[in-house]
Amino acid sequence: MATSEDLGKWIIEALRFFDGKATIIDICKFVWDKYEAELRSSGDLFYTWQYRIRWDGTKLRKAGIIKPPKSSPKGLWELLP
Repeated sequence: MATSEDLGKWIIEALRFFDGKATIIDICKFVWDKYEAELRSSGDLFYTWQYRIRWDGTKLRKAGIIKPPKSSPKGLWELLP
């Protein structure tokens, strides 16, 4: 069963897979392709995970893991070095 904490980890995993930068669509496709079963068995999170993944991206920005929006091209999430 997936949790919101898992989403943050999966975002980082997806960004690493895409060499440190990706669009939210590519991140969501990666998460779905790799973790569909976990998402399907996650109760209410199954219905909100794409919305929640955006909030977890914000948390990762505040934690200094993902670059702030002004430091990346529009629509691209990037890991900080």
